[in-house]
Amino acid sequence: MIIYGTGIDVYHVIQWFLIYSILGWCVESIYMSFCEKRLVNRGFIFGPICPIYGFGAVGAYLLLRPLEGNYVGLYILGSIGATFFEFLVAKLMIRILGAVWWDYTEKPFNYKGIICLESTLAWGLYTICLFGFLHKGVMAFADTYSADVGCVLAVILIVYYFVDFSVHMYRAKKGVPVQKGIRIS
Repeated sequence: MIIYGTGIDVYHVIQWFLIYSILGWCVESIYMSFCEKRLVNRGFIFGPICPIYGFGAVGAYLLLRPLEGNYVGLYILGSIGATFFEFLVAKLMIRILGAVWWDYTEKPFNYKGIICLESTLAWGLYTICLFGFLHKGVMAFADTYSADVGCVLAVILIVYYFVDFSVHMYRAKKGVPVQKGIRIS
C-alpha cells in the first residue's frame, strides 16, 4: 500500500520508524550513560524503543522531502518543526505522566525546561544529517532483509512495545515509579 502523495509504501515507513526508534534510544542512552557515568535507559519502557525518534525522523523525512538539497530550508524548518514536536510531546507527557524525560532548565534560552535554543539549533543539524546521509543508510538497512522477515519483526516489536508501554502506563497511573522522569510543577 502506497501512502498518498509520497510514492512510499507503508511497509517501508514502518521499518524506518522502528529503526529510528531503536537507533534514537541507543544514541540517547549511550550519550546519557556517558554523561552520567552510569547506565541509563532513556526510554519510557524497559525495551530499546523510543518512538519520539521514529515519529520525528520519519515525519521530518516525509514532510521535508520537497526541500531535499535545500540545506538552509531543511535547517530552518527542521529546527522549528522538531522543537514544536518536542514541545508537544513534553506537554503530552506532563498531562499523562506528570513528568518529562528531559530537563533544559539549566540551558540558556529555555522555555519551562522543555525546549531550549541549544536543542533547537541541534535539531536543524540533525535534519541536515538525516537528509545528507542517515536516511540513505536506514533505507539501505531496511532493504537488507526480506519483507516477510520485516513484517514478522515489525509485528513482534510493535506488540512488545504496546505490552511494555501498557505495563508502564498502568504502573504510572498507580503511582509506581516507572523510569526517571523530571517532575514539572
